Amino acid sequence: MELYKEYIGLGIAGNFALHLDQAGEAADFKDVVTEDEAAPKGMFPFYLPCQNDIASAQLSINPFSSTTITLPDATQNVQAEPEVAIVCEFGYEDGKLASIKPTHFCAYNDCSIRREGAKKISEKKNWGENSKGIAELHIPIDRYTIGGVKDSYKIVSFLKRNEKVYQYGEDVELNGYSYLYEKLLGWIKNQINTQKDFGPLEPILDYIKACNYPKKAIISIGATRYTEFGERGFLKEGDEVFVVLYHKDRNTIEDVRQCVEKGLFTPSMSVLHQKVVL
Repeated sequence: MELYKEYIGLGIAGNFALHLDQAGEAADFKDVVTEDEAAPKGMFPFYLPCQNDIASAQLSINPFSSTTITLPDATQNVQAEPEVAIVCEFGYEDGKLASIKPTHFCAYNDCSIRREGAKKISEKKNWGENSKGIAELHIPIDRYTIGGVKDSYKIVSFLKRNEKVYQYGEDVELNGYSYLYEKLLGWIKNQINTQKDFGPLEPILDYIKACNYPKKAIISIGATRYTEFGERGFLKEGDEVFVVLYHKDRNTIEDVRQCVEKGLFTPSMSVLHQKVVL
């Protein structure tokens, strides 16, 4: 999507309890020490809006799509990762990230290859065009703090296969994230400015410098937990993935399921609907 060509794409690993265990990735972070036991494990790049000599060339391919997931090939185990993305503006001082201003949030699919032996998280994240999903409807953020609009939303995901609808991710409130709001923004700023090339992690600030300090960012704040079906539900050609952010005072999960079955959604929902192709 050309709309996001100038945005840096960054993700957060381990910001929702038990997801890394379900994804079989907890062992990747065994040597990563965090100050807080509940803290996320680190950040990873999935899109760099430049070509440079210090990061994988693959990361310079724009992966965003609101309609399609293109599988790398039929032999790879690929899972959707339903989560929330925040659209941000970055400010810099003295070569470091100084400010983060979230402006919108939306449904997001951090689609990932379950690739054993990958040295870096990013090796599982961007395999080319249509390898990431972002909803077209972005919900404006009035204030990124407790009491703001984001408090009113829940996230759930479904997979449609052979005309049958299966719940793919748990139905959870956005406040279920381990780090959120001011605490999350402070952690992101510190992580970007200090994260080193260590284990599965990469030096984010070096990449930002190489891309001439992008002023806009899409940050996926962590995948939520799978249902039993989702935990073993690798994507197949012909599947349809739905990630839905919905207002908990206006709709129920049954409303959302009916919307998925009918293909009709209310204007207050941020809906990502992607067809899986080879």
